[in-house]
Amino acid sequence: MPQLIWFRNDLRVADNPALVAACSEDDTVEACFILTPGQWQAHDWSPSRVNLVLNHVEDLGRKLATLGMPLHILQADRFSDSLDVLEKLTQERKVSAVHINEEYGVNERRRDKSAYQRLEKHNVVLHKYRDQTVAPVGTVLTQQDQPYSVFTPFSRSWWDWVEKANPQSLAIPSPQGPKIKAPARASTPSPFAEAPSQWVRTGEDAAHDALSDFLDERADRYKEDRDFPSVNGTSLLSPYLASGILSGRQCLQAGREALRDNPEATGIRTWLNEICWRDFYVNILYHYPRVSMHRAFKPETEDLTWNDPGDSLQAWKDGRTGVPLLDAAMRQLNQTGWMHNRLRMVTAMFLSKNLFLDWRLGEAYFMQNLVDGFLASNNGGWQWSASTGTDAAPYFRVFNPMTQSERFDPQGDFIRRYVPELRDLDNKRIHNPAAGGTVPKGYVHPIVDLKESRKEAIARFQALKK
Repeated sequence: MPQLIWFRNDLRVADNPALVAACSEDDTVEACFILTPGQWQAHDWSPSRVNLVLNHVEDLGRKLATLGMPLHILQADRFSDSLDVLEKLTQERKVSAVHINEEYGVNERRRDKSAYQRLEKHNVVLHKYRDQTVAPVGTVLTQQDQPYSVFTPFSRSWWDWVEKANPQSLAIPSPQGPKIKAPARASTPSPFAEAPSQWVRTGEDAAHDALSDFLDERADRYKEDRDFPSVNGTSLLSPYLASGILSGRQCLQAGREALRDNPEATGIRTWLNEICWRDFYVNILYHYPRVSMHRAFKPETEDLTWNDPGDSLQAWKDGRTGVPLLDAAMRQLNQTGWMHNRLRMVTAMFLSKNLFLDWRLGEAYFMQNLVDGFLASNNGGWQWSASTGTDAAPYFRVFNPMTQSERFDPQGDFIRRYVPELRDLDNKRIHNPAAGGTVPKGYVHPIVDLKESRKEAIARFQALKK
């Protein structure tokens, strides 16, 4: 009787615990992937991410075919419907066991609990594996066996775990039979048809090439270059990580090997700390389910009264706020499906502190447009910026976007790329065009006073504490 691996957020054949486990049995192995466009819409998946996922499902199908494993691409709408088609497939193929890598959003955990119950009725066993983080979720805890709620102590324990456990990625399983025909690419559901041009190279091999290119060419300067949006200084691996085309373990292992060859490369260590941040936010999602239910990590901040969005929310979305760096960042997001990480913090703080709009509005908009939208990291980053999350610093941390612009885009190169109406301004005025009293034709005056809005935001948080 066949073993079945149900692919979800783990679109790879290398370092896949569920796939390795399925192939370790003395049975044939089959696989499935289930399209759930209605659920993707409910979870604010972007057209960019859906197209990326479907491209990589096609690549996955080809790789599985070379291993002699068929990939069944199934159609559903929501998670509840996906269980119907999964149950039907297991009965048609006379499957004895289903293997999955866990996901940690509330809806995903409810889906998998229901899957276990429904399959059990047919004597089909559901096997689960903890794959989404380097250290299995729930492993890194305080001395009192409680989850960490602040990153720095979590990171110390995480690195201790890494040094002791020395996690290694799993090899690709041996072929389970002769090569078979691969399935065709699933058509893109109509709600996701309109997407920015795909710039992420397709395929698991391409993901590993991108990882090698980063470590070989840019990682040693990652610490110095990562905050400058006009510089190609980041890894650009987040789309692959978000959809499980690369695993955190693979990144950690490759990064540690690079460090052994170049112990002085502090940039690599800084980058590996971002893998730790990812693990931290997945653990927050797991231990505090409310954060995936549109709730604040800090419950007391639920009492904040946010401003009415009015026209300001749309101005923020369109990159028409009168703050050049912020507008360039939002236009980058809208045009490419990606935004530089430093600018994600800048734009999030502007929305939640200067405009004092509900952070959930920005969280949703990012997910609706990002090719690398990943619930744990996106929610964690937004709540960190809005001071409703895990940030240990007080609520009065408010980035000044003009200062950030002068510091991280000093020549205005990034601004000129995405805000062409400011292209002819000098390197000083481009950061604050309204300083001279007029702004270039086609641009706008700032929609909010940065100093006064900062003071007001701090006052609101202070009133909340009282």
